[in-house]
Order: sequence, then structure tokens, then C-alpha cells
Amino acid sequence: MTRTLSRLALGLGFTAALMGTCLPALAQTADATAPADGVAMGVPDGISDRTSAAMNSVYLAASFDAWQQRCMKKEDGADPCELYQLLKDETGNPVAEISFFTLPEGSQAVIGANILAPLETLLTANLRIGIDAGTPKIYPFSYCTVNGCVAKVGFTAEELAVMQAGTEGMMTVVPAAAPKNTIAIKIALAGFTAGHQALVDAAAKIKN
Repeated sequence: MTRTLSRLALGLGFTAALMGTCLPALAQTADATAPADGVAMGVPDGISDRTSAAMNSVYLAASFDAWQQRCMKKEDGADPCELYQLLKDETGNPVAEISFFTLPEGSQAVIGANILAPLETLLTANLRIGIDAGTPKIYPFSYCTVNGCVAKVGFTAEELAVMQAGTEGMMTVVPAAAPKNTIAIKIALAGFTAGHQALVDAAAKIKN
């Protein structure tokens, strides 16, 4: 049984929503138990993990359908970027955030993501993400803030390809007050492939 998200809608701030340095776990199939951490993924912080002062320099570089390319202005011109989407319920209330960013060469994951879920989420039930009719995979939460609960995730090349070919993602979490229920949050994938390429191009510009 899926509960409505409107009761758990929260005001989301891009500045302070995703703080901390916990590492993500490797994805597991939906019937598996996610590990406690995933040091092997080696996913670093994204733009959203910066201080409030640094976040004042973030600007909108481009839009790709449901996604925004947000970058942080730096004096040397090497502006790091991420691909961001504010996730809403069926009535248009903001309930979650997701942001993707490129990773250094040699990382086990090919793209990192910070995902902010509603407060009062049952952390031990983990976070599930499915693409279209595919089997959802499990990702553990890293910590919670006053704005919500955060999962720091590393996606493999195979998972990235599935998202690029997909039409819609579905993120599900379990509310702590009703552990037998689930909350479903849609992730629009329109523009994701173009947005990801923009991230790759921006990272290449910094490297060069």
C-alpha cells in the first residue's frame, strides 16, 4: 500500500540539505540486504555538501527538461557542476531532492548522487530505486539532517546506462511511523542523458 506524500512534504533547501561525508554502499537487488557502508565506491562530496557561504556562488548553467545543471563559480574558472532535480508529489509539493555529479577516473562508480528523502523515514529499510519496469535496487541511507535523510550513492556504468535509456524512475522509502507501507516518489528521466553529457563536458573542461 502506497501512502500519499503530501503529509510528509517538507521545505527543501539546496544550500544546507546535504551535509556530511558518509560513503554510499554498493547497489543490491531488491531481495538482498544492503551493507552498512561502501568504502570501495569512493564517492566524494558533491556541490550540495559545501558550506552555506560557498553555496552562495552556485548558479544555474543550463536546463534539460526535468533537470538543472547547477555549477559553483570559482575564481580559476574551473566550476564544478551537478545535475539536480527537485522531486514532487502528485499535488506539486516538494518532497525530495536528487543531484548527480561526476567522479574521478578510476572510481568503481561512474557517477555519484546525493539523494534527500523525507524526514521520519525508516533508515533500516533503506532506499529503493527502480527504472521503468526493472527490479528496484537498494541503497542505504548515510545520515539525516533537519531537512531530511540522505543517501550518498555511487552508480555503476550499467546502472547509468539503464537510467539513460529509461523513461521514469521510482524511488520508494518506508515511513518510520508506518513500516508496513511505502512512499513512492517519481523521478523524471526526460533530459537526463543530455544533462549527464553536460556534466561530462564540464568535468573535461576543468581537467583540461
